[in-house]
Amino acid sequence: MYKFIDLFCGIGGFRIAFENLGCKCVFSSDIDVYARETYNDNFGEYPAGDIIKVDAETIPNHDILCAGFPCQPFSIAGKRMGFEDARGTLFFEVARILKAKRPKAFILENVAGLVSHDNGNTLGTIINILNELDYKVVWKLLNAKNYGIPQNRNRWYCVGVDKNHKELNLDDVFPGICELRYTLKDVIDCEYKEDYQISQIARNNIEKHIGLYLEKNQLTFIDEEPIIANNIRSSKVSFSSSGISPCLTAKMGTGGNNVPVIVDLNRKLTTEECLKLMGFPDTFKIKPNYSQSYKQIGNSVVVPIVESIGGRLLKLIN
Repeated sequence: MYKFIDLFCGIGGFRIAFENLGCKCVFSSDIDVYARETYNDNFGEYPAGDIIKVDAETIPNHDILCAGFPCQPFSIAGKRMGFEDARGTLFFEVARILKAKRPKAFILENVAGLVSHDNGNTLGTIINILNELDYKVVWKLLNAKNYGIPQNRNRWYCVGVDKNHKELNLDDVFPGICELRYTLKDVIDCEYKEDYQISQIARNNIEKHIGLYLEKNQLTFIDEEPIIANNIRSSKVSFSSSGISPCLTAKMGTGGNNVPVIVDLNRKLTTEECLKLMGFPDTFKIKPNYSQSYKQIGNSVVVPIVESIGGRLLKLIN
């Protein structure tokens, strides 16, 4: 049985994916106390806290390192440098553990903006450091809507394999585009949800912008899919009726106005619906209609994409 560790684990999206593949988690870590509580509710263990304070030698040996680390700038001026230049960033903690424990492989996830962050210097430094640590590395941007999940969520995925293994290429680890497994209509519960209703002010703003979109023929209706609105209290309200949800982000945890709204039902998406849009199982437990829960979901990974990459990675290192 392959063993993995779950760094910046959040609520455990990586863990669900790799446990579905028959792997065993031997260590997890996250600094967010609310995410750690949700993790414990579902997996029966509290992750270690701040990874900066964890001695790498105390982490059990493992075959695969998983990490959805935050995007941070490096203290360099336009140069793509090496391991020591990552100090002070959370990616350095990933590199530090890779260097100390030498797992066979790793899988990393980040926002798509990492590719252009600091004019590409951040990504360049990350790849240089991973190569310096003797890993063959490939990366690709994958949008969940192209891989079976009805959410417009574009993310950076990076896979590395110890250089002692065979040559690594994109075809080995990244899945091909596929049709949606289900649409937004399949996710939404049409029962009345009083706790999720939006204010009249928000409703008025949505109706005003729907009228503007219809006048400009910028809103179409496809297969009777529900209309979903985003940024409902701003002047930049956006709509989708294609059966695909807008990207769920951590900003959902800063207030209900940042949670996408189902227009016909006059309410925001529930936490359960958001979990389904991330590919989490129906059995997953999280506090309903709770700002921290929305934040945790927005910070998580799309489970089926990680599982698909992970399955290919396991075949590669077997």
